[in-house]
Amino acid sequence: MKFKTDGLIIKEQSIGEQDRLVTVLTSSKGIIRAFSKGAKNIKNQKCASTQLLCYSRMTLNKMRDSYIIGDAKSIEMFMGLRNNMDNMCLAQYFCELASAVCPREQNAEVCLKLMLNSLYLLSKEKKPPLLVKACFEMRMLALSGYMPDLTMCRECGVYESPLMYFLPQKGFLVCGDCEDTITEAVKIPMSKGVTTALRHTIYADDGRLFSFSLPEDDLKQLNTVTETYIFNMLERNFKTLQFYKTIANKQG
Repeated sequence: MKFKTDGLIIKEQSIGEQDRLVTVLTSSKGIIRAFSKGAKNIKNQKCASTQLLCYSRMTLNKMRDSYIIGDAKSIEMFMGLRNNMDNMCLAQYFCELASAVCPREQNAEVCLKLMLNSLYLLSKEKKPPLLVKACFEMRMLALSGYMPDLTMCRECGVYESPLMYFLPQKGFLVCGDCEDTITEAVKIPMSKGVTTALRHTIYADDGRLFSFSLPEDDLKQLNTVTETYIFNMLERNFKTLQFYKTIANKQG
């Protein structure tokens, strides 16, 4: 079966001297693995269009349980990422997270759009990396079936409080007045600004997802929340995230 689709290369692996095995986040088939024959030959058009973080239009052939890339033409290569080590490492973390949660053999157009928008903002340095990261993490988890309930305090129903607590093991909020009634071991305190921003990452329209700002300390607190939530929902660490944090700390 032959078909065309747009896809982003989120992982690449050398096969022999000339070929690549790539993991692709596609719009029509979600996450797939595909062979790209001759892709390591610099004279082959697929050399650039099937490298990591390249968004391409591809012709795919499905052969039983595997895919073969017939041809591929790059649409966007996000060249700005290659000039900024921090952002390149963060983009690789996005790829690893997407590979863990995006659907396979199903339409993933919304997930791909989120990925592309996030990479664009990193590549062009239009938003603080920690803001892009928090938005990407929470929205990607929400799209993948891990949406938290951030509407109100789970105990008393209050919407807003000077201090709210996020419970990453359960995915809901409690206010400062009700915090003592909750027995969960992990309760992350959040200021009003961080609570508003966290809600925004989940409930904002797609076109306004990245349209907010926070002071640097609040952005760090927001990222503590998002990372802890991911760890509790997926029960795993991400090597690319740890590497990004190591590089970012050295640069800072």
